[in-house]
Amino acid sequence: MTEQRKHQGDARFNESGIEIKTLYTAEDVAASRIEEQGVADGIGAPGQFPFTRGIHKEMYRKRPWTMRQYTGFGNASDTNARFKYLIETGNTGLNVAFDLPTQCGFDSDDPMSGGEVGRVGMAIDTLADMEVAFDGIDIQNITVSLTINGTAAIMIAMYLAMAEKRGFDLKNLRGTCQNDILKEFVGRGTWIYPVEPSVRLVADTMQYCAEHAPLYSPVSVCGYHIRESGANPAEEMAYGFSIAKAYFDEVLKRGLKIDDFAYRMSFNFNIFGQFFEQICKFRAGRRLWAKIVKNEYGAQNPKSMWLRMIAGGGGSGLTIEQPENNIVRGSYYAMISALSGAQTIALCCYDEAYTIPSEKAQRISLRTMQIMIEEMGMTDTVDPLAGSYYVETLTNQLEAEMVRIMADTDRRGGIVKLIAEGEIQSHVSRQAYEHHKQLETGEFRKVGVNCYEIEEEHQAVEMHPYKQEDADAQVQRLVEIRSNRDAQEVDKALADLKAGAEGQENLMPAIMAAVKSYASVGEITAVLTSAFGRFREPMKF
Repeated sequence: MTEQRKHQGDARFNESGIEIKTLYTAEDVAASRIEEQGVADGIGAPGQFPFTRGIHKEMYRKRPWTMRQYTGFGNASDTNARFKYLIETGNTGLNVAFDLPTQCGFDSDDPMSGGEVGRVGMAIDTLADMEVAFDGIDIQNITVSLTINGTAAIMIAMYLAMAEKRGFDLKNLRGTCQNDILKEFVGRGTWIYPVEPSVRLVADTMQYCAEHAPLYSPVSVCGYHIRESGANPAEEMAYGFSIAKAYFDEVLKRGLKIDDFAYRMSFNFNIFGQFFEQICKFRAGRRLWAKIVKNEYGAQNPKSMWLRMIAGGGGSGLTIEQPENNIVRGSYYAMISALSGAQTIALCCYDEAYTIPSEKAQRISLRTMQIMIEEMGMTDTVDPLAGSYYVETLTNQLEAEMVRIMADTDRRGGIVKLIAEGEIQSHVSRQAYEHHKQLETGEFRKVGVNCYEIEEEHQAVEMHPYKQEDADAQVQRLVEIRSNRDAQEVDKALADLKAGAEGQENLMPAIMAAVKSYASVGEITAVLTSAFGRFREPMKF
């Protein structure tokens, strides 16, 4: 069921397919309770297993959520200036966008990069670009999230190498990389290598960071993009947890214990749709994840059981029509994030339906969150909706639905197999198609799109400019770096990387050596592709 609220006669259903009753009582909570919960009332206390009410005892009363707006465009210098603007405006974290060539492993001077250098994110070719991007940024106190997947191991290596050059002790360095390649096969498509070596690289980063940068989060598992691609809210969480388990299983094969690395796993989830369903999916997901890590994996450290997450609204919820309505939608998304216990909010901007966010749009999103903190009292108490008959019933029902979906996924061969065969992609794509048809017919109501429409004059919207001269300058910078680096050092580093890729060793040390020699993203990717090959997407109908 892909519609937000499906009416069948007098019956109403949320998007996850759960019927919504007219009235809820204590009997509904009791009937929906999951017996193996292990907590008397199924809710528990904040900061205690199973963390239904939040992973911290005082939640936002002690410290508000991190405000981490998504940005990046042009070259490293352009993006550095926007980073500084956001920090001055009140951003407490950075969320970095990379251009498509960087995401797909192409250098800026590759013919495949034509017209795309710096268009939808920052262009990064070598460690030198990473050094410029974060020049003057206090990366110890302003934590950075790198939104990158196919080339994530390279970007993590560049970030760590940059930090080392600036004198940071990697054992104390915090930050996050998205690095969830399995969801790329489902949701976004910036994959490079086949599924198995792609998962190997994710596990390499997890093992390496556990040993060398233990406070860094090398993976942020993203139900977000699976939801954007057509999954319903329960599927978003269930598929995300199945993917996280696949990464866990791969790392555990290497001899690490679950508490050596699980506490640095983070998650990225989406928010658009029905208000209470979104809040309850996070309460349910937090509880379910805690039980999975404790009961299935035997974790002892409570931090390993935490569902540490970023949320804040997906572009699929926004509209090109009547774009000012997106400011209102964003306010509700921010409220959902706060009421559901997100640690970080990356609130979408009202113009994201058609362009990279402008400074004005990003400022409005930041001010929305700041108003919630300073004026609306959203940080005053923990989990204020707890105890609501509706909220607790729906939380239980959503957890049960997530468990069902995960069990069905395992029964059919597991998430890695189903993604490699294209089954998950096919399922969510069909749902996205059905949803689009419902938008066209008006069965799914969207304000300003198929209801409450108005005759609008063509609005002049502020589009992010693409400057060919900036792309040319990026290419010239790459040429200069190649001419000034030690060619023999680069060749040796790439040869060592190829030998490692053809074997079974962890590739992060070799990738670190390559980026420190100023080998480029394209050069490193080419070596890995020669060893792994490229993924060919299976066609399912």
